[in-house]
Amino acid sequence: MPGLVNVLVIVAVVALVIARQFRARPIGTDRRWWLLPVILAVVSLREPGVLDAHHRAESAVLLVVELFIGLVTGVGWGWTTRIWTAPDGVVWTRSSKASGAVWIVGIALRAGVFALGSALGVHQDSSALMLGLAGTLLVRGAILAWRAQSLGAPSHPAPSHPAPSRPAPSRPAPAYGDDERSAWKERV
Repeated sequence: MPGLVNVLVIVAVVALVIARQFRARPIGTDRRWWLLPVILAVVSLREPGVLDAHHRAESAVLLVVELFIGLVTGVGWGWTTRIWTAPDGVVWTRSSKASGAVWIVGIALRAGVFALGSALGVHQDSSALMLGLAGTLLVRGAILAWRAQSLGAPSHPAPSHPAPSRPAPSRPAPAYGDDERSAWKERV
């Protein structure tokens, strides 16, 4: 039963995170962006099935590969996310089409790792997937916080401000793969 609960938690977190990231939203540098990844990591590590008892070496290698894919996905997602400063100084963020491609590639690679593990006869628990997701979210959050600080983000975003219709063109920070468009052209 805990495996099913873990899968449901993973699906819910991924759906929530992806849905939120494709809408423009303010980002603050003091927010607890690390909290959800830490909770996911703790939940995944509390399970005894992270490593297969009968195939410890193989499952450890698959876990390291899963973590590596998670970290690389987080880096790709963090650098392909659009980030800009509004006229009031609030830094806004929104995932781009390239961010969606990063997610698709990350999911395909994770499916490949699962298929390889199944072919080797290694029992794979959902906790490894949850740990990889925690790594993805942690790295992405760190990159966005760093990028927001480099734009001079205030430590507390103004939560009641509506999304600006045109962010200020003075300090754009377009995402990688953004077709060299200025951030001010972003429609919110």
